[in-house]
Amino acid sequence: MMKQCEIWQTDLNPVNGSEQKGIRPVVIISGNLLNQYLPVVIVCPLTSRIKGYKGNLILEPEKQNGLSQRSEVMVFHIRPISKERLIRKIGTISETELEKIKAGLGDILRY
Repeated sequence: MMKQCEIWQTDLNPVNGSEQKGIRPVVIISGNLLNQYLPVVIVCPLTSRIKGYKGNLILEPEKQNGLSQRSEVMVFHIRPISKERLIRKIGTISETELEKIKAGLGDILRY
């Protein structure tokens, strides 16, 4: 089962417009009950092209997260995806990092 806080290599193609595309890591932010019973998970894509947008978390590569490059969690690109798009688990983020993502989501919904 896919779990909240996990980072997965994912195929986001095909896309429309300005959606994030390609094979890239995503972090699962949906809760584990939803992850267990629904055929989709809610994710935020990562990018190695750091823009430093307010509310986006920057992750440094480390053993726990399995990233090979410094990456930005693109909170404003939150989206549900089919579990069939998930290729392989590469790591996890901490609960503290998840809270920072949630705070970024709160900012999006507030403004």
